[in-house]
Amino acid sequence: MSEGSVDDPETERQRIRERKLRKLQERLEAGELGSGNGSDAGDGGLNDDGSADGNTGAGRTAPSEPIEIVGESQLQETVDAHDVVLVDCYAEWCGPCQMMKPAIEAVAAGTPAAVATVDIDRNRGVAAALGARSVPTLVLYANGEPVERLVGAQDRGTLERLIERYQ
Repeated sequence: MSEGSVDDPETERQRIRERKLRKLQERLEAGELGSGNGSDAGDGGLNDDGSADGNTGAGRTAPSEPIEIVGESQLQETVDAHDVVLVDCYAEWCGPCQMMKPAIEAVAAGTPAAVATVDIDRNRGVAAALGARSVPTLVLYANGEPVERLVGAQDRGTLERLIERYQ
């Protein structure tokens, strides 16, 4: 290689990932990322101030932290045990998934819905059953049935408004 040539492919891929992650973070902070599926799930505005947390307090049965799903039977048990369940299909290598992690945790802590996470690389069968063809994919269950599907990075406000529609 000449002195002006590109680094090895892995280093170049890492640079590209970091650049895309920065751009996505900027768009997320600017409120440019919305529902990603054409539904009216929200306007894409951020809700980082903690307002409208949706926590009903008394009678809350959902855990305040995401439930890591490791099998189809656990997913079914989770969906059966809670009125509303938001399932986040993610991958460790996915930049938008990592950007959404704080929002997912905030939704788990601040809403009466149960939040479940599925690592698609470790749980390919569960991801396939959920129809996750790309990440992040979120599936909302209400009364045991899938009612909404979002693909792409979502902000906290969008997820909270979506859950509120099915409470």
